[in-house]
Amino acid sequence: MAVMAVHQFAQCTTCHAWSADQSMVALCPNSNEVHIYRLVEDKWEKVHVLQKHDQVISGIDWSARSNKIVTSSHDRNSYVWNLEESEWVPTLVILKLNRAALCVQWSPKENKFAVGSGDKTICICYYEQDNNRWVSKLIRKRHDSSVTSVSWHPDNILLATTSTDGKCRVFSTFIKGIDARDSNPQDSKFGELIVQLDLSSSWTFGVKWSPSGNTLAYVGHNSVIYFVDDVGPSPLSQKVVFRDLPLRDVGTLCF
Repeated sequence: MAVMAVHQFAQCTTCHAWSADQSMVALCPNSNEVHIYRLVEDKWEKVHVLQKHDQVISGIDWSARSNKIVTSSHDRNSYVWNLEESEWVPTLVILKLNRAALCVQWSPKENKFAVGSGDKTICICYYEQDNNRWVSKLIRKRHDSSVTSVSWHPDNILLATTSTDGKCRVFSTFIKGIDARDSNPQDSKFGELIVQLDLSSSWTFGVKWSPSGNTLAYVGHNSVIYFVDDVGPSPLSQKVVFRDLPLRDVGTLCF
């Protein structure tokens, strides 16, 4: 039997993200700070504390290739953190939100990230080289309630979202000058709703694409996990029903 190690970092953790080699973890202990721990000889040591947000941090993602950390918070702001020498330096991203930022995720190419919010809005953020800053384009008026999670398709264009309006949606996030134009014109219009999945009668919390991009899975408050193939005008779907508590997130899919 494999030996499992248990480490308690805080009484309550709102979100976390691992470094690429999993030697470090960044987490929020239900506050406006990010604590970064490093594994040293089977012990976790706190090596950094990131302080810039004013309210509870609701989302963290750590890019695998560029080693950048992005955070989102109930203060309606997002920061991109760069490791310069031995210090993490924050850069503010203007999200233009009226409600809390709830989740965040880097795109596969790490040239964009998406922020879901309680403002029924998704912010697609990218680096503006000419002005040396991170800016955002908004997908508005597509959700009827808070956006609870986001997941990028491997093509770096399509973005899946879940919401407390009980729906899962897929959008195009094509940005001219940032993304290469695809042969599918449907994917080349920013904010285009590719498909809306009305399979759930309850809040939906977590969503994930498979590595191949052929299957989408999402979960809801009704303890059901939905699998969708051939995402598009005529998606093929199936579901697995559980008897336990509400499902809150989806792990890594292997197909």
